Amino acid sequence: MDLYKRYVDVVLIQKKSGGIVPLYVCWENGKKYKIDRIISAERRASPVGGCGMRYACMIQGKRRNLYLEKDRWFIESLQP
Repeated sequence: MDLYKRYVDVVLIQKKSGGIVPLYVCWENGKKYKIDRIISAERRASPVGGCGMRYACMIQGKRRNLYLEKDRWFIESLQP
């Protein structure tokens, strides 16, 4: 199973302490997917290339990895 880097829009909260809490991942077709839970947040490299802050998330009952790479967000996707 190949994974691809897919850049996405993210709705988030920027806390006054400086922390970031992603709330929704937004697909190109306008559909929003609520992030049900953040399992962990740590600096990691992605197997699809790139690195940054990795948010391991539960979205609709599935674990997904969401990355903040410099100033853009991407998700490891099954579709290019």
